[in-house]
Amino acid sequence: MNASRPQGRRDGRGGRGGRWIEHWEPEDETFWRETGEKTARRNLLYSVLSEHIGFSIWSLWSVLVLFMGPAYGIDPAGKFFLIATATTVGALVRIPYPFAVTRFGGRNWTVVSALLLLAPTVAALAVMEPGTPYGTFLAVAALTGVGGGNFASSMTNINAFFPLRKKGWALGLNAGGGNIGVPVVQLAALLVIGTAGAGHPRLLLAAYLPLIVAAAALALVRMDNLAPVRGDAGAVRRAVREPHTWIMALLYVGCFGSFIGYGFAFGLVLQTQFGRTPLQAASLTFIGPLLGSLVRPVGGALADRYGGARVTLGAFVAMAAATGVVVLASVRESLPVFLTGFTALFALSGLCNGSTYKMIPGIFRAQALARGLRGEAAEAHGRRLSGAAMGLIGAVGALGGLGINLAFREAFSASGTGTAAFASFLGFYAVCCAVTWAVYLRRPAAAPAGPDAARSGTDAQLTPV
Repeated sequence: MNASRPQGRRDGRGGRGGRWIEHWEPEDETFWRETGEKTARRNLLYSVLSEHIGFSIWSLWSVLVLFMGPAYGIDPAGKFFLIATATTVGALVRIPYPFAVTRFGGRNWTVVSALLLLAPTVAALAVMEPGTPYGTFLAVAALTGVGGGNFASSMTNINAFFPLRKKGWALGLNAGGGNIGVPVVQLAALLVIGTAGAGHPRLLLAAYLPLIVAAAALALVRMDNLAPVRGDAGAVRRAVREPHTWIMALLYVGCFGSFIGYGFAFGLVLQTQFGRTPLQAASLTFIGPLLGSLVRPVGGALADRYGGARVTLGAFVAMAAATGVVVLASVRESLPVFLTGFTALFALSGLCNGSTYKMIPGIFRAQALARGLRGEAAEAHGRRLSGAAMGLIGAVGALGGLGINLAFREAFSASGTGTAAFASFLGFYAVCCAVTWAVYLRRPAAAPAGPDAARSGTDAQLTPV
């Protein structure tokens, strides 16, 4: 193979218009060093920007509820349901979004998905005032779910650009940069509340309109489509039938479901259980999501080095311990202890997010090696199934955020505190610990032999058992 072969035409010749790359072999070290890495990093940068704005729009209602004072006539249970609605739609649209990448191209879909963010932002700008019917708020909250889909398509796209040995870092950075959209919109809300007051949510919404347009424009002129990443209905059917898809989805519920669920609910919990004002709540809510976002690439990098299953298990054990601290603080009504435990939960969920997404391509490539595939055949199998599985795993994981917000809604309706909800989360983390150990660590298989194993970055414990 000529490793220095051109990446492909971008001028529309050969039957394709727009920026299309016809030849892409990131596992070839010469190709990666000479042409692949620079292109992959450029696409990663603008993917992060678009996904970042998507997360901010998806999490808008986590801060808009802080602007909704008594004049809106909505109780805490109603506000939790607004948040849960946005979470649910964001989870469901994650299912089709990855397949849009294979149908239209990663760059093309990034432009479209970014522009779609204008709809919920403009709609919220129009209705955000006292006297608006609750059903209208629900409909607009549902619209913000399109921002949740950006994550799934972005991860599928970036997964195809990078070699397996770099996927943990690249996917962690892509997701972490996107996740930072949650604390950024919370900081922006803090700025608005602190300067203009809680009666001016439209200032926050108006600020995001030019940012959405900028993200779409930059994706249009700076990103690329990968021609080898084509629609494959067979891969989707295979991923649905694959037990590891659903096992990893369960683990991702514990990781990302925790991050997005806590991120959406944190400010409202502080207001409802600890009596914080909107300004006081907004001044605290961004800290946890920020830490969780920043450590996500660290989780991916640690998984690259030590193995995704080991890092994931350690994160779940620590999350269970942090939840125990939160339960204790909730019972004793100690805000400092509560903030300590809750912030630790955010950081640990971010670590877990990075390590689980490293596991996904590793699992499917290990399957290929175990079945006797080698070289590009093994790489193609791993890319094919992991790309299809990521959409399903991401969708189910995001539904964990719905579960968290519904659990809070029921707990606060019944007792006025979130203690019962946190106790249920503790039990779920124990289940995740048991599943990770039993499936991926209890009986580690021998690592694949030969040069393919040496350059794969696939850990022994990721081989299906």
